[in-house]
Amino acid sequence: MSPDSTDAAPFSTTYSIPDGWGLHKMPDLTGKLAVVTGANTGLGLCTARELARAGADVVLAVRSTARGTTAAADIRAVARDSRVDVRRLDLADLSSVREFTDRFLDEHPALDLLVNNAGIMATPYRTTADGFELQFGTNHLGHYALTGRLLPALTAATAARVVTVSSDLHSMGRLDFGDLQSKRKYGRLRAYGTSKLANLLFTAELDRRATAAGLSVRAYAVHPGFAATSLTITGQPALVQRLMSIPTTLVAVSPLTGSLPILCASTLPDLPGGVFVGPRGKSGMRGAPGVILPKENARDRAAAVRLWEVSQSLTDTHYDFSAAAVSDSPAK
Repeated sequence: MSPDSTDAAPFSTTYSIPDGWGLHKMPDLTGKLAVVTGANTGLGLCTARELARAGADVVLAVRSTARGTTAAADIRAVARDSRVDVRRLDLADLSSVREFTDRFLDEHPALDLLVNNAGIMATPYRTTADGFELQFGTNHLGHYALTGRLLPALTAATAARVVTVSSDLHSMGRLDFGDLQSKRKYGRLRAYGTSKLANLLFTAELDRRATAAGLSVRAYAVHPGFAATSLTITGQPALVQRLMSIPTTLVAVSPLTGSLPILCASTLPDLPGGVFVGPRGKSGMRGAPGVILPKENARDRAAAVRLWEVSQSLTDTHYDFSAAAVSDSPAK
């Protein structure tokens, strides 16, 4: 079956995550290997720590190796039997993505879990090293390239998973294929929403294509709820930071609680691929992990296919599902 011919509905909600899912329900992950991007703080650190506590070996893929080293020491203190490595990865620079993946593939034949967690939010207009709008380039294109280049290791594992952290703010996103880099019009929150919308569309298309190719790799998207992390205020003006600190203090859940949907999607046995996991609460900010339905803009198959093709072209990263390999197109 061609990857473009499957009629599977994106983000099915027919599966129900068992009530009361929590850290105590995580399976033994001894012998498993995970890569977590942005693992030096917040949700990424909590995710990496709990994976290691469950027995997994973890690679912390971080922009700052100094902070990553501190995080690794924190994790090793509670997970002495797991191997924790720190590797530099700057998702806003495709040369850094290539360096990370080349080294990883040299060191590891297989990868059981990739958690695409790192992200930035509502920054002033800037561009990546490759000229992409910073939020779209970091949150989506960097992870698209990373996942594609790690595909050989993912397919070499048994039932590997790719978990990508999105947000309910994907509802604010709008994919203008005539201005994906927001050169004509830029709004901080809308650009963030667009990058999170891209995360969802990427997840749906990745799971469809892998399934159609007969691979055991499954893809999941996650919404952590309103978690108290630095993501919501980093890069904001001082007044905005002060204002944001109020709801963050009063309403937000802890980073550990926010990481539960990530950990659930990463480890729950028999979880169907291509689902969106997030808090069950009516507000979407808190609650036990459940399978949720993203907004209609994230369920547009035509947009997912077009985004995939554009992302492939922009990053020069080609997923070859039939050969379980990935190659770069010639430099332009």
